Amino acid sequence: MSSGPSPLDQFVRAALEKGEDRSAIGAALHAAGWPAQEVASALRAYADVPFAVPVPRPRASLSARETFLYLVLFSSLYISVWNFGSLLHEFIERAFPDPAQRGFGGDYSLESIRWSVSSLIIAFPVFLWTSRYIGKRLEANPALRLSPARRWCTYLTLFIAVAVLIGDAIKVIDNMLGGELTIRFFLKALSVAGIAAFALVYYLRDLRHEEKEPE
Repeated sequence: MSSGPSPLDQFVRAALEKGEDRSAIGAALHAAGWPAQEVASALRAYADVPFAVPVPRPRASLSARETFLYLVLFSSLYISVWNFGSLLHEFIERAFPDPAQRGFGGDYSLESIRWSVSSLIIAFPVFLWTSRYIGKRLEANPALRLSPARRWCTYLTLFIAVAVLIGDAIKVIDNMLGGELTIRFFLKALSVAGIAAFALVYYLRDLRHEEKEPE
């Protein structure tokens, strides 16, 4: 399998070398049937600066360091979100107890709260510190936003958020049809949907920012 430049990259480079205007290159590729996103990506690969030959922009590559940082970032995020949701559910359980389960699970509830708080005390500061450290690296080198590790972890997070929202909606409808839509269950479902929706919106905006041309 060839690892050289694609025909699209070769065409864009050759056209730029001949002094063709970027809009004319894009129009020609669109007329040939190339997707707009691929055309824009190919054109962004070369800086719009005056020089005898096209000047390539820096491209991020997969490195062990970047992979480690993003695995720590997203792992601490998942742990924080899971235990934050668990803590919300425990508070809802205490605010709206189930009469059928009254008197049962008291010790387990306290242990669950203690574990969730302990996890948040450790995982959330790790997430904040790693996020801040990565943010400084991105400010210094915007090309790192194209890191394959960052994109894979981001899309995995989006997939999990969408799957949670779908599962949450299915459970709400199932309980509604069964006549079991209590305030207790509704608040739990709302907390899960809120956390998943926040993650979905946040990382979708982050992806849109990545697709913009670096300053």
